[in-house]
Order: sequence, then C-alpha cells, then structure tokens
Amino acid sequence: MRKRVLGVKPVIKALACGLLGDGGRYLFLKQVDRHGIERLTLPCVLVYSGRSPVAELRGEFPGQTGIDGEIHEIIYEGRYNAGTRRRKNWVPCLVFKVTAKKRRAAPSSEFSGFRWLSLEDAKKQKLGRKSEWLKKVRSFPKAGT
Repeated sequence: MRKRVLGVKPVIKALACGLLGDGGRYLFLKQVDRHGIERLTLPCVLVYSGRSPVAELRGEFPGQTGIDGEIHEIIYEGRYNAGTRRRKNWVPCLVFKVTAKKRRAAPSSEFSGFRWLSLEDAKKQKLGRKSEWLKKVRSFPKAGT
C-alpha cells in the first residue's frame, strides 16, 4: 500500500467507460447539468495512477447503472481531456465491452434516467463532458450478444 503525501493530488491516468450493447443499441445514462440541460453519458469512471481501470469500472458500473455486468476486453481507445478547456490534459479513454444477462437499468440518483441508442442517434444528442469523445467515433465493434 502506498503512503499518501499530503497536499499532492493523485494524477488522472485514464477514463474507463463501459459499453453495454443490445442489438446495435448501447446503454446511455441521462444526467442533468448545472444549467438544467439533460445530457447523455456512458457509464464511466476516472482512473487515478496506481489503480486498475478494470477494477475501477467493475466497482462503478453496477452502482451507476443498476446492472450487474461483466467487464471484458478494450474495444475502443480514444482521448479524453481531463483538464480544462484552456489547460488541456489529454489522457486515454478506454472503452470496455460489457455483457450482462439482465439488461434492466436502474440508474443511481445522480442520473435522471437512461436510454438505449445507436451510436449515430447518440451523436445527435447533447453529450456530457465525459462523453464528448464519442463525436469522433465512427463505429464500435459488436458490443452486445
């Protein structure tokens, strides 16, 4: 176990996202921002240095979606700005394939609901900050069974 030094912020290593597919559609969570605008986002978690992206996502995915999913391999790698718009800090965005026997979502209270959308339909919606990278994605490999 590492000793934590006071006053030093942990460094963001990556953004890990879970992609649960169902026949060409993917699970997106709806979240209302501070301006009252509803935005879509994938279930995701920031991964700090010294932590495993798979372990972090395995712990957060059921809490955010209410679905007990199994995390598989990385199916897409992109870039996420973990800094500000003025001072950028680009980190990898790792999208993991997720499978689940039961796909009935019950999002946590931080989300206002969920939607099953194709990638093309999701790009037309307003996306949350952690999902802006989706605009550059052309397609995902098959993510659902």
